[in-house]
Amino acid sequence: MKIYAPKMATPIQEKVDQNLKVRTGMVTVSDGKSQPELVRIQLTMELLILQRMDTSTPPPVFGPPVETKERMVQITRQDVGGLGLSIKGGAEHKLPILISRIYKDQAADVSGKLFVGDAIIKVNGEYITACPHDDAVNILRNAGDIVVLTVKHYKAATPFLQKQLSRETPDSDNDATCAELKADEGWKSSMSNNSRPLSISSEPEKRWVDIVSVPLMMAYVTRYIYGTDKLRSNAFEVRGLNNISTGIINCDDLAILSQWLKLITDNIVGLTHLQMKLYNRNFAVGERIEYMGWVNEGVININISWQSYKPRFLVLKGTEVMLFDSPPLNVAGLTRPILAYKVYQTMFRVVKESETVDARQHCFLLQSSGHEPRYLSVETRQELLRIENSWNAAIITSVIKLGRKTFAVSHYGRSGGLTLDWHSGFSLTEGADAIVVWQFKFSQMRGSSDDGKSKLKLHFQDQETRTIETKELECQVLQSLLFCMHAFLTAKVASVDPSFLSSIQQS
Repeated sequence: MKIYAPKMATPIQEKVDQNLKVRTGMVTVSDGKSQPELVRIQLTMELLILQRMDTSTPPPVFGPPVETKERMVQITRQDVGGLGLSIKGGAEHKLPILISRIYKDQAADVSGKLFVGDAIIKVNGEYITACPHDDAVNILRNAGDIVVLTVKHYKAATPFLQKQLSRETPDSDNDATCAELKADEGWKSSMSNNSRPLSISSEPEKRWVDIVSVPLMMAYVTRYIYGTDKLRSNAFEVRGLNNISTGIINCDDLAILSQWLKLITDNIVGLTHLQMKLYNRNFAVGERIEYMGWVNEGVININISWQSYKPRFLVLKGTEVMLFDSPPLNVAGLTRPILAYKVYQTMFRVVKESETVDARQHCFLLQSSGHEPRYLSVETRQELLRIENSWNAAIITSVIKLGRKTFAVSHYGRSGGLTLDWHSGFSLTEGADAIVVWQFKFSQMRGSSDDGKSKLKLHFQDQETRTIETKELECQVLQSLLFCMHAFLTAKVASVDPSFLSSIQQS
């Protein structure tokens, strides 16, 4: 699917209602088979919506009904804009409560049954004709989400109120407006005149119809052409759960494209983090999730010059790193990964740009003892840093929970056990009674070397003499020992960093 940006880039527009933000703009979209289509993109905290203009012929639009008839109109309060109307008048001015403004695309306007010049007689069945202006405002604000208004139209007030709209602000003085309205000759004579319905001949307003709505919870944003390392220069795609996709959204204006990417990604990260917190209510401290998010796994084939990528959902939970084909939708889903490695037996390494296998950036390796390395990538440097920081947090959590780990080794031909202990460090024991032959703290280690097969040398510094002692060992699961040793040392280094400890405690 391919999307081309409109010739004229449209900046992101924003409506704000307390903490709720709705952002809109114009882009183009295509499925790769048909011509690009101009659409409106709308972003809320939880949804990304694409809309096309409704080109169907709208039904005839008629003006306000006959003045003498009362009507009942039900409207549903919106999160943004409330009832979508303003009022003038009030008992203190000996005037009815008149609708003086109807806001475009908001609740009153969407109903199609309310008009400027309508007098509100009842709210949810209760009369407000004797209410002062401020009391009427409060009654409307507190009328609930579904509001039934009983109204009656006053044609003579309509031209005056519409004229006011062209020169006033929504908060203009009610007293002054009422005084002018009472002095208006048309209003004075309106009470005794009957009139016919007024036909509205103005051009119908644009109407938008939803094409697709993508939930942002655990959604995935990508600029790459699916399955490749080819980066789109000015386009992106958003994929939600159940394979819902926006298609390829394109913006020729790279500044606007960057804005959309950041806004959408921030919402996805926020929602995914919230879901992570909800899951963590079910787990003890050492079993909690540190990270959830989409990555791409590279499938390397030595027989061809390119490599393909498949989306995976990565979870760091307790002592394990897990990959899923699709996000786990509940706690039970966390028990069904396509693979799971122990964090303390897995190496995490960011791949340098000079070492990447193709044009994909922000790559890293996961390698667990006894398994082939996994080559993974993410979309941004920021996301790679998030994973790296979460990995360090998972390392210290898993090592503390593990406490100690012993490996069978051979020391100068004698069988023994090399133990890594979170509190005491390295120790070698021999014999059936596990007699301690030597012991060193983690802080005493100055280096190590191995032959890549089974032989290992550990170099420690004596605390008193400052001399270096080298201990030679053989281990049949050398890679597993090295990875675990690296985890313990990484956790120890991280644990003495106050800022890192603080971040672990807060998460």
